Amino acid sequence: MQDYPTQAFPAPKREALPGGTHAAPGAGLLFLREEELRLAQDMMFFAIRDMTAAPDAILGELGFGRAHHRCLHWIARRPGLKVGELLAILGITKQSLTRVLGPMIDGGYVAQVPGQQDRRQRLLTLTEKGQALERRLYDVQRERLLSAYREAGGTAVDGFKRVLRGLMHKQGRDYIDGLEQHRAQKAPRAGS
Repeated sequence: MQDYPTQAFPAPKREALPGGTHAAPGAGLLFLREEELRLAQDMMFFAIRDMTAAPDAILGELGFGRAHHRCLHWIARRPGLKVGELLAILGITKQSLTRVLGPMIDGGYVAQVPGQQDRRQRLLTLTEKGQALERRLYDVQRERLLSAYREAGGTAVDGFKRVLRGLMHKQGRDYIDGLEQHRAQKAPRAGS
């Protein structure tokens, strides 16, 4: 499935931040300069490196790597995930996924069962052992995110989410939108 680049989202009009001495992000469009884009790329490199360091160490002790982490993450987020859906999310081949899933199934981290309507489908869930590992990996990253979110504040977090969304191809945005819709449907309604 080809995912073509999409147009950028229209930027909302911004004003100076209350109580701040600096203009709000986007003021004067200075953030579009080459050096600012290079700096953002540098920052993303360090953020990804530091965000994955602790999980990489935990996974390394088990003979696993980042591909295993990605599988654990998405299977945890969507128990009963179809193998085909996981392939689409990860953007890898069946052969690559087999190399990653095989050891996790053999090691008792992931269970694979046939679909109820279509027995050819393979549905993936985490076992208790897999849930414990995924939770351990999530917890170390959760602490980094909490700290960064608290330091930046709600407005910056919203802006950060918009930037991340802008970096995603349409397939990723559509998937996140589906998760958000599902989450909104599960949320208790006011007055109920």
